[in-house]
Amino acid sequence: MRIAVAMSGGIDSSVAALILLREGHDVVGLTMTLGALVGGGSDGLVRDADSAADAEPDRLADGWIESAVRTAEFLDVEHHVVDLGSVFEQSVVSYFLSEYSSGRTPNPCVICNRLIKFGCLLDEARGLGAEFLATGHHARIIRDEGRRVPRLAMGRDPSKDQSYFLHRLTHEQLEATLMPIGEFMKDDVRAIAREAGLPAATARESADVCFLSGRSLSGFLLERSPDGVRRGPIEDVDGHILGEHKGIASYTVGQRGGLGLSRPRPTYVVEIVPQRNAIVVGDDEDLYCDTLEASELSWLLGAPPARFRAQAKIRYAARPTACDVTFENDGMTVHFDEPQRAIAPGQFVVLYDGDIVLGGGAIDRAVR
Repeated sequence: MRIAVAMSGGIDSSVAALILLREGHDVVGLTMTLGALVGGGSDGLVRDADSAADAEPDRLADGWIESAVRTAEFLDVEHHVVDLGSVFEQSVVSYFLSEYSSGRTPNPCVICNRLIKFGCLLDEARGLGAEFLATGHHARIIRDEGRRVPRLAMGRDPSKDQSYFLHRLTHEQLEATLMPIGEFMKDDVRAIAREAGLPAATARESADVCFLSGRSLSGFLLERSPDGVRRGPIEDVDGHILGEHKGIASYTVGQRGGLGLSRPRPTYVVEIVPQRNAIVVGDDEDLYCDTLEASELSWLLGAPPARFRAQAKIRYAARPTACDVTFENDGMTVHFDEPQRAIAPGQFVVLYDGDIVLGGGAIDRAVR
């Protein structure tokens, strides 16, 4: 079977390709590049199958494509570099800038997975005659007999699970995708790489936002979205003005540093109010809330019931927490059994039934 592998030259995608080769498949490597989008030259790149938060080992900037090429040569597989800079700019970067300028906290990896990695890159794979696109994600696709639609599940290694970033994939995308390392612990993946002598076996890990390419977030926003860095008031929860912020795009709910305030106790961003270009700050206890509202919903298992029990994560690094979910019109309300800290509009709430991903939505607001 001919299978395309999204290759960054990092350890996870390299081992995914190796596993498929050992299974006897005809493997072809695909590496995404963002062309001139990323500063510092024409070799700006984005990790092919791994989000900024997954800590997939790779070599950023100038070393990215070279690393993928070395891996392909080592494995003796066909390899192609695909420039997706234009579509990435239009779909992912524009979303990223718009969300920050609106006082929300975006997750570009979720959008990139749906539109770029399992959209454009999957189309490239099909154009090369591949039946599947394989990635180095720590997640699993379960294909049960008798079930029409594959199920997305957490990876075996809970510390590296990336299913959160994949909850917006369509049924068609899941059907055309393989995730060979989802059944492995990260230490096992490293051991396979070392034993095989893969070039990525000693690569460092990075968790940078790929298209920033070493630039600061504030600098990128100032360059690309100056409206998001207009100064405005910092208020306490009672409406008293305490100081001035440097632009709502530079802050997120739960943030402690960078406020420039002198207070006798730790102070956190509790809310961002774009209508007034204001930042609301408070104590740690002010960050806790047990209910959120979300929209832009996605659902992986048929039609959702109106009300049901589930577990939910409000960000990638959060632990799944038991909750009641209510669907109404085009939105949902999630009520947690335990208060959640720093629910940030713009992030995604992802729903689980055990280790099975049900779906999710973009957080609109914390209900206090």
